[in-house]
Order: sequence, then C-alpha cells, then structure tokens
Amino acid sequence: MLSKRTIKTPVGKLFLTASDVALTELFFENHRAEVDGLNATPPPSTQSLFEANSPHTILDLAESQLNEYFSGNRQSFTIPLAPAGTDFQRDVWAELQNIPFGKTISYSELARCMGDEKKTRAVGLANGKNPISIMIPCHRVVGANGHLVGYGGGIKNKRWLIDFESTDQLF
Repeated sequence: MLSKRTIKTPVGKLFLTASDVALTELFFENHRAEVDGLNATPPPSTQSLFEANSPHTILDLAESQLNEYFSGNRQSFTIPLAPAGTDFQRDVWAELQNIPFGKTISYSELARCMGDEKKTRAVGLANGKNPISIMIPCHRVVGANGHLVGYGGGIKNKRWLIDFESTDQLF
C-alpha cells in the first residue's frame, strides 16, 4: 500500500509517495502534468490523501532528510528510493545521483557518462520523467550552453535549487 504526504519547503509544497520500504515519488505542487502516467499534482478529490500526514517510517525519513537538505545540513540522501520506470530510465536516474552536490552537467555530458553521447536526447527524456525530484537530482542537468532548460518543477525552482547548492554559506 502506498502512503502519501505533503510537506512545505522553500520551493513550495512537495508531494511524497512511499511504499512500506522506499520512496516512490517526490513532486512539486505545480509539477508539469505530462509526466508519463504519474499524477504529480493530485486532483482536489484526493488532496486530503496528501494532507493526512500520519506516521510512516519512509515518509518520516524523507521529510527529515529534506528538512536537513533545505536547512543546509545535508548534501546527499540515504533514504531507499524505488522510482518506477524502464531499465534505461532507472539507469539514467542512477547516474544522476553521481552528480556532485553544487555541480551541474549538460545532457550530453550525462549521456557520455552513460557511455554514449549519441543518446543525449534519450537521456534528456528519461531525465524529464524522473519521479523523485531533488533526491534524484535532475535539476543539476543543464543545456549544453549552460542555460536552464526543462524542469518538471519549473525553471524558477531549478534555478533556486542550483543557486542554493552552489552557495558558499552552506555546511
């Protein structure tokens, strides 16, 4: 059974979903709706499911680690993650977790890290379908020219996260 929770953060409300053993989704409140089959912003009829913040081991851990991250006391996450996707998508999402805190890379660099720069477009599409924002840091991927492009949580939030991670005042 999946449990859900809403938390308030400096980048707005985040919607979390977890099984009994892992976090399965983490979306922004205004996450773009076209993420394949995933309902990032719940319809009003299910909003109460996200507001019922009853104790749940995985959601409690996720909320705690996100609070530490946003307070500048955490650079990586140790919570179990179980994003739903194809094998290729999960490979891309695993590679995203290798991008160091405070650093960015281009989509072509990400494809090169995966062994084939010709797969830049496929890597970009997989990056865009990441169902666990922030913890799987797809915000750290930028265009070849360094411009911010494509972020389900919105370019404003992508800019905020990149700026937040690059400040010298943290840690």
